[in-house]
Amino acid sequence: MINIEILISLLGGYLLGSIPFGLLLARMAGQGDIRKIGSGNIGATNVLRTGRKDLAVLTLLLDAGKAGVAALIFAAVFASPAGLIAGGAALIGHCYPVWLKFKGGKGVATYFGVLLAVYWPLALLAGALWLMSVFVSRMVSLAGISMAACVPVAAYFMGAQRVAVLCLVLGVVIILRHRENITRILAGTEPKIGDKNP
Repeated sequence: MINIEILISLLGGYLLGSIPFGLLLARMAGQGDIRKIGSGNIGATNVLRTGRKDLAVLTLLLDAGKAGVAALIFAAVFASPAGLIAGGAALIGHCYPVWLKFKGGKGVATYFGVLLAVYWPLALLAGALWLMSVFVSRMVSLAGISMAACVPVAAYFMGAQRVAVLCLVLGVVIILRHRENITRILAGTEPKIGDKNP
C-alpha cells in the first residue's frame, strides 16, 4: 500500500468516525446538549439518560455503523489493510472528534462496528464477552474495559495477527477513555445497571 492510500484511509476513516451522532440526534429530538447531562459523553449510554431509548438505540447503531462503513469502503477501494486502517481511524475520530475539541465518546460501539466489518467471528466473541461482563458486574463501563482487554488476545489465538494489532491499539484507546470509570470502579462508586441514579 502506498503512502497516499494510507493517508486517505486515515483521513476518511477519521472524518466518518468523528460524526457525533448522539449529540446530533439528541439536539434534533429536542433533548438539548447531552454533554451537559450524566457523564457528559456523546455515546449511546449517555443518550439513554435523556429517557429516549429509541435515540439511544439509533445512536448505538450509527456509532457502530460509521466505523464498519469506513472499514468496508476503504477495503473495497484499496485493499484489506486500508480497511483496518480506516476502521481504526474511525474509532479514533469517535473518541477524539476535531469538531468537539477532541472530546468524544468512549468507543465501545464503534469498536464493535470495526470488528463486524473486518472479522465478524471476533465481533461475535467480543459481544459475548461484553454481555457476560455486564451480567456479572452490572457495569457497562467495566464490560467495555474487559472486552477491550480480552479481544486482542482472542484475535491473536484465532490467527488474525493484523486484526490483533489493530485491536490492541484500539483497546488501549478505549481503556484510556475509561480512566475516570476505572477510578470509580476501584473506589466502588461506579454506577451499576438498575441503580436509581446512574
